[in-house]
Amino acid sequence: MIGDGVESNYFSPFLVDSQGFSEGSAALTISLYGIFATIGSWFAGTLSAVLGARKVMLIGALSWVVFEAIFLTIGVQAGVHWVAVASYAIRGIGYPFFAYAFLVWVNLATPAHQRGSSVGWFWFAFGAGLPTLGSLLASFTIPMIGEVLTFWLGTVLIAVGAGVALLGIRDLRHAGPATQNGNGLAGFKHALTIIWRRPRVTAGAVVRLVNTTPNFALFVVAPFFFIHQIGFTQSQYLQIVTLVYTANIFANLAFGVIGDRFGWKRTVTWFGCVMSGIGVLALYYIPLWVGPNYLLTAICWAIFAIGLAGFVPLTALVPSMVPPAERGNALALYTLAAGLAAFLGPALVAVVGGAGRMELLIWIFAAMYLGGAPLCLYLSSSEDPGY
Repeated sequence: MIGDGVESNYFSPFLVDSQGFSEGSAALTISLYGIFATIGSWFAGTLSAVLGARKVMLIGALSWVVFEAIFLTIGVQAGVHWVAVASYAIRGIGYPFFAYAFLVWVNLATPAHQRGSSVGWFWFAFGAGLPTLGSLLASFTIPMIGEVLTFWLGTVLIAVGAGVALLGIRDLRHAGPATQNGNGLAGFKHALTIIWRRPRVTAGAVVRLVNTTPNFALFVVAPFFFIHQIGFTQSQYLQIVTLVYTANIFANLAFGVIGDRFGWKRTVTWFGCVMSGIGVLALYYIPLWVGPNYLLTAICWAIFAIGLAGFVPLTALVPSMVPPAERGNALALYTLAAGLAAFLGPALVAVVGGAGRMELLIWIFAAMYLGGAPLCLYLSSSEDPGY
């Protein structure tokens, strides 16, 4: 995830400043990427049940490396814009195939009483790479080797990480196909129909969509807002991102444990929805009022980032609301929502009007979070420690 996170907070300015894209075209490119990420997220869970998580992870890693190489050689270095857009978009299936197939693997292999903590560790590693350590690495490598070579460095890290995971994990008992789904066609049918067969799972997926849609939108507009409007340098901005998402990754661990004690639903409602709603307002208005104050900006953004971690127990809650035979399909819908957020965030930016309409975007984000809190009341499971 470090390799994927390297570009997360400079990709949009790179397209605009170095490749001649308009801000709207850059947002559209990232939205197309989000469509493929959404497709990859949906099929990551379903294909893991049909083919096995390990095979899906391999497919994800290979597709990431191949299409990133096409993007950099033909799209960027040769200047063929349509190839850049197409290859970057298709690369979108890579990280959800790899990461969310592994999430299925973790859920299948972990006992119920440890599930909140185990998914906390998953999101700890996920958030450590995307965007935290990735952004930190980029803040040092861009001044030294430039933006294009930083992309290549990310590709190398993807290959190394895939090798470590696929060759180093020895638990093969849970890595294969799930027998309860029968043949491949039946598996896809069950994954599709769960949307209306299990409405509480669907509600949980909506809450998951609320979780990171604003965060993916911020990846597009925040660089323009904090660098061009507030007055931070690119390095300062990337370092702030690193600080606040470092807080997020440790909060992921904390809320996994808190959820196992305080209750999964309660944690998601109060620390996830409510805290994120307050935090997203603070990260906009406080810097706008005080200017490029490094410490205050980092604190305000950290409140939001810690709130994002409050959604961690949702990963344990959603599959627990269905019988064991349906949990792979519940996770498929959950990962679909996670991937759809990567599309809806940039798409929302494009529709609303980019960084020039930042205040409206922020209020939309706050409404999403605060509106998600009542929906959490519908998410009940007898396995929830707070039930």
